[in-house]
Amino acid sequence: MMDSNAPGFRLYDVLNHQKEEIVAIGPHGTITAARFRRDVAALAGLLPDAGFLVNLCTERYRFMVGFAAALLRGQVSLMPAAATPAVLRDLTEAYPGLYALADGPVPDLPHLIFPARLPEAEEEPLSIPGGQPAVVLFTSGSTGKPKPVMKSWSVLVHSAHTAGARLGVAAMRGGCIIGTVPHQHSYGLESVITLAWQHGLAVFTEAPLFPADIRAALEAAPTPRLLVTTPVHLRALTADPDKMPALAMLLCATAPLPHDLAEAAEAAFQAPLVEIYGCTEAGQIATRRSTHETTWHCFEAVSLHRDEAGWWAQGAAVEGVAPVQDEIEPTSEEHFRLGNRAADLVNIAGKRSSIAYLNHQLLAVPGVRDGSFLMEEGSTQSVPRLKALAVAPGLTVAEIIQALRARLDPTFLPRPLILVERLPRNALGKLQRADLLALASLREAK
Repeated sequence: MMDSNAPGFRLYDVLNHQKEEIVAIGPHGTITAARFRRDVAALAGLLPDAGFLVNLCTERYRFMVGFAAALLRGQVSLMPAAATPAVLRDLTEAYPGLYALADGPVPDLPHLIFPARLPEAEEEPLSIPGGQPAVVLFTSGSTGKPKPVMKSWSVLVHSAHTAGARLGVAAMRGGCIIGTVPHQHSYGLESVITLAWQHGLAVFTEAPLFPADIRAALEAAPTPRLLVTTPVHLRALTADPDKMPALAMLLCATAPLPHDLAEAAEAAFQAPLVEIYGCTEAGQIATRRSTHETTWHCFEAVSLHRDEAGWWAQGAAVEGVAPVQDEIEPTSEEHFRLGNRAADLVNIAGKRSSIAYLNHQLLAVPGVRDGSFLMEEGSTQSVPRLKALAVAPGLTVAEIIQALRARLDPTFLPRPLILVERLPRNALGKLQRADLLALASLREAK
């Protein structure tokens, strides 16, 4: 006989808010938990019968209502890394009967436009079986075709509880989470939405991108304030740090994050910066205080182990046993350092390095605002060739190469180094290899 208290049977509430506590804050005012539950019940009654939907709502409150309504109807939300027509066509083939929920124009697939005004509905409890499939997330595709990763509702809840315990979010109840990251990605979903839902915080419904917009959002949000962001945004914010509102905490994705940038961010916002480590497959699994420590501390509900295939994570906050893409260097049972991904390693003429290390050295050159190395693909030369792209207004190629000579073995100097106005980073600050290669080829052809 199966245990009715097992995660698959136990009911987990979507919200940990009292009726009048605030769930969302935005241009249209504040939304209470009671109003949110009524909106979810109203939208759930409008959703078509289907197993899967892709939630394309760009406005964060509508996305939240759509995600919760799908949970209430037992529908699985698909969250691709990009919502291009080609990606959506692939989804319709892989998930028959799929429809889209959107608050704007939709490509050629069945869809429901989020109503401008939802009908009146009774407030309904949002208690969801833990074993219910909640979402299919997709890897970024930076090293290949995006892969689907299913997460159950109990895993999302345990992940939010575990992260909240580590971050001390209980002390921030009644405050607000502001996220500069997309909510259709695992980082935004877990560190903005479900974290707020499970700990009684409000979500700021806009996703500000530019420093002035981020400053305005922080000033409009109630305290205590938690900013969820990326190193790319932190670079822009610390370039003009004056008058930044004080925060309770900064939460930053691993990208990498240079130590001096972490220090500048803590000074600008008068708050501790906590770096969170994870991946789409395993979710968020560890943190570190970037200015105080180099090792990562595993979440209580996560354990790591290795076999001949690589490193794996498991526990209540992980769906099954999930692969960890990086090389792990344990320093204790609960702590580790990060090594390099296998795809990140560079071996030229018997000498070894990594793209991450080379990027770190490039970004450390004074005047280089952004940059990335990449290995030439399909080279017919006997020796592989490294290229690099750099954003460095005011510097010449010769000046950057000269600075790199003091930092790198000559074997790893880029041939060529290409100056560009900007790198093709996505909303999470990540770079797709295909985009870098295309940009390099375009600039070399000129």
